[in-house]
Amino acid sequence: MTADTDVHAGAAPLLALDAVVAGYGAGDILRGVDLAVAAGEVVCLIGPNGAGKSTVLKTISGLIRPRRGRVLLDGEPIDRLSPRERLARAVVHVPQERSLFPAMTVWENLLMGGYVLRDRAQLRRRAERCAEQFPIVAQRRREPAGSLSGGEQKQVELARSLMLEPRLILLDEPSIGLEPRARRAVFDSIAGLAAAGRAVLLVEQNARSGLAIAHRGAVLESGRVRLTGTGAGLLADPQVAQLYLGGMAQVPETKDAGASASASAATSTTSTTTEVPR
Repeated sequence: MTADTDVHAGAAPLLALDAVVAGYGAGDILRGVDLAVAAGEVVCLIGPNGAGKSTVLKTISGLIRPRRGRVLLDGEPIDRLSPRERLARAVVHVPQERSLFPAMTVWENLLMGGYVLRDRAQLRRRAERCAEQFPIVAQRRREPAGSLSGGEQKQVELARSLMLEPRLILLDEPSIGLEPRARRAVFDSIAGLAAAGRAVLLVEQNARSGLAIAHRGAVLESGRVRLTGTGAGLLADPQVAQLYLGGMAQVPETKDAGASASASAATSTTSTTTEVPR
């Protein structure tokens, strides 16, 4: 691997993408992606629409198989495993779309996260631990999931993702459609996942908020990682701010030497109502 060697605290990566090429049909969306995520680290993937951000997550979770390159977990290739086999290896993908069953209770939705567990006692113990970490689950456990606000539903989704005790969590646009207070609560929860030792790869439309909680960030453009650095360093980079953050750079309290001083030229994009691969 060549593009992403700044692993969290010098640790070996839990997840590594090595020159991954993948796409849909005959077209390649990812054109040689190199990326690494260590245990206890949040990495935020940013970039313009159509860059392939969601495609990266789908390739890691097994929804798409790479045409070339490797996906490694703890140094072992998993790119030929099925999504279920990757789930068994503690890789969990939380998609952008809300995935709760609205007519089922919050508690029933939580238990669905452990559907592969055969030990009922173990299932209950894990559910109780998740409810402790996400109090909204305990507070609203008997209510229909559809009665919760968007931010509350996202927290239940995060709680459900922990039922199989994942080592790697893939989060696609977790704050989309949320008001500021709910967004802050979700990002606090994400930071807590990493603090508990889990690796988190985050795709986030609100790039400033995503980078603010990330140990490292990576800019994906035209199917390749063009730039990596610390989250704070990328926020402070004027070129990154202009090209990808829609405004002025955020100046940290202390100078961050972890980010690159330059960014590649951005490909001009226009938002439309047509869904494009991200």
